[in-house]
Amino acid sequence: MSENTSNENTDTVLVDSKMLELLVCPVTKGPLVFHRDAMELNSIEAGLAYPIREGIPIMLPDEARALTEDEIKTAKGRK
Repeated sequence: MSENTSNENTDTVLVDSKMLELLVCPVTKGPLVFHRDAMELNSIEAGLAYPIREGIPIMLPDEARALTEDEIKTAKGRK
């Protein structure tokens, strides 16, 4: 029996900040906002949250979840 020593906890996975600066929403080509707690990149314009899995942003609209109206209002209020 082999021991699994890999850390699968996404909270501890590092995300390359330089890479995040280069990414844009594939739907709107607009900016993304990184949310460390949720491990997501949010596109306010598209109303989508793209997941980050094991440090890799999944930039597929079919994999993104829809942002709630409250999340969109809160994000727009920060601008």
